[in-house]
Amino acid sequence: MSRPEQSETPLSEQGRQPMLSETDINYILLNGAQIALTKLKRSQKFDDSLFYYAEIGAYLEVSLSRGAGITDETRVALESIHRQATYEHMNHNKALRSAS
Repeated sequence: MSRPEQSETPLSEQGRQPMLSETDINYILLNGAQIALTKLKRSQKFDDSLFYYAEIGAYLEVSLSRGAGITDETRVALESIHRQATYEHMNHNKALRSAS
C-alpha cells in the first residue's frame, strides 16, 4: 500500500506570521506588566519585589519607544500599573524594615 502524497501545508507552518502587529505588542506589554504586578503583590522577599518592580519599569520604558506601534492608551495603562507597583514595592520595604 502506498501512501497518497499530502499537498497540504504542515500544521507548524500554517497561520504563522513572522511580524507582530501593533495590537500584539500592546497586548504583550500590558499583560506582561500585569503579570509582574501580580507577582510583585505576592512576593515575600525584598529581592523578588525589586525584580518585579524593575520588570514593570522595563515594560514602561519600552512603551516610550516611538515608531514601535505602541498606542497612547497602552502607555497610560502602563503608567498606572507602574504607580501601583511603586506603592506595592514601597509597602514591601516598610514591612521588611518594621519586621527587623
